Amino acid sequence: MDSRAIREQFPILNQEVNGKPLVYLDSSATSQKPISVIEALDDYYRQDNSNVHRGVHTLGTRATDKYEGAREKVRKFIHAKSIKEVIFTRGTTTSLNYVAYGYARQKLQPGDEIVTTPMEHHSNIIPWQQAAKATGATLKYIPLQEDGSVSLDDVRKTVTDKTKIVAITHLSNVLGTINPIKEIAGIAHEKGAILVVDGAQGAPHMKVDVQDLDCDFYAFSGHKMCGPTGIGVLYGKQELLEETEPVEFGGEMIDFVDLYDSTWKELPWKFEGGTPIIAGAIGLGAAIDFLEQVGMDAIFEHDKKIAKYAVERLNTIDGITIYGPEERAGLVTFNLDDVHPHDTATVLDSEGIAVRAGHHCAQPLMKWLNVTATARASFYLYNTEEDIDKLVDGLVKAKEFFGDVFK
Repeated sequence: MDSRAIREQFPILNQEVNGKPLVYLDSSATSQKPISVIEALDDYYRQDNSNVHRGVHTLGTRATDKYEGAREKVRKFIHAKSIKEVIFTRGTTTSLNYVAYGYARQKLQPGDEIVTTPMEHHSNIIPWQQAAKATGATLKYIPLQEDGSVSLDDVRKTVTDKTKIVAITHLSNVLGTINPIKEIAGIAHEKGAILVVDGAQGAPHMKVDVQDLDCDFYAFSGHKMCGPTGIGVLYGKQELLEETEPVEFGGEMIDFVDLYDSTWKELPWKFEGGTPIIAGAIGLGAAIDFLEQVGMDAIFEHDKKIAKYAVERLNTIDGITIYGPEERAGLVTFNLDDVHPHDTATVLDSEGIAVRAGHHCAQPLMKWLNVTATARASFYLYNTEEDIDKLVDGLVKAKEFFGDVFK
């Protein structure tokens, strides 16, 4: 995979920040967009802008064809059985809330258990906290190993006959941990529980086959995988989605409306009330085309290679702490001794280097790490080893600057 050639397709990367060439190392927060995705959005608004599923005129037909064509692209991308299992949402957070509100609150009873981990993004913790409070269920956590990974033995010990839902991230947005989803699904199903996967970081970086993983729900966002903001996907097994109640009500998701009662459309449209995210879905379809042209296996290997190189180079800096397991996906989270991560990120920004600093929407994990915040460099298909070298140079400058300040 030629990252230097690929980056030429991302116009935003061809700029200077603070007088330095931009080094974008924040793709876990949001990825950049290739020309093909930008053009797909532009073409829709210039040529096909219309509502979908409603009109029989030409523009409406073209818009509907593109919107539903994007759904089929998503289906193939994640290997779902049917388009009925592909729901367009605003993003991973919305998708997980759909499951927590539309499914979990209908199914859970006092004494039931929801199992998750301390490494989760807030969007895969808070909805389950609220579901537990609303139903009387108990929220339990699988303990983490010292390196931030999950042991299958601990999964077996934590998941019991009372467990109804296991919710876990495919890939940690802080540690880079890749969780064994297929094996966890097997353990959950043995106990009669369902598995809900936060795929916000997984879907952009690795091949996802929901049938092989045997997960029951899988949620991800377009903006982290070269697509637009404001579009996401909830995959669910058809029989479970049939049992899930809609969360939003209004036009488009109805079959028949009377004065005192209404019925819903069939899947997937019963979850897509109102005017859907038409342009976003079309842009996501274009992003999937782009990623598949590069190849998801190639992207996964590239990201791991860059992360490994980053760990090796960062370890040459005295006083740096790197968090997470040795086997990781494309990100590195770290701290410099005696330097707040926000200060580290500010110095890096002065060098044109964009990283994330803060708690990364993972405060329970920060507490587990015994820190208040960290800095994170996250990589994607357009990053090169040269980007890592510039990051290391920037961190050396930050260390020298704050070393001089505190002398």
